Amino acid sequence: MSLGDKISNKAEELGGKAKEAAGSATGDEQLQAEGQADQAKAGLKGAVENVKDAAKDLFKK
Repeated sequence: MSLGDKISNKAEELGGKAKEAAGSATGDEQLQAEGQADQAKAGLKGAVENVKDAAKDLFKK
């Protein structure tokens, strides 16, 4: 995973946490759910990138 991808995923995760917190604080369930979805999406992207990296390492040997 490139550094840019890591930064992008982390930013998306942190943005999701902020949305979730804002939604929770204001009672906005939709915003809270969007934040949770953003975090899940960032986690999934990270997992896919980790699999790609592992496959690259495996085939380099």
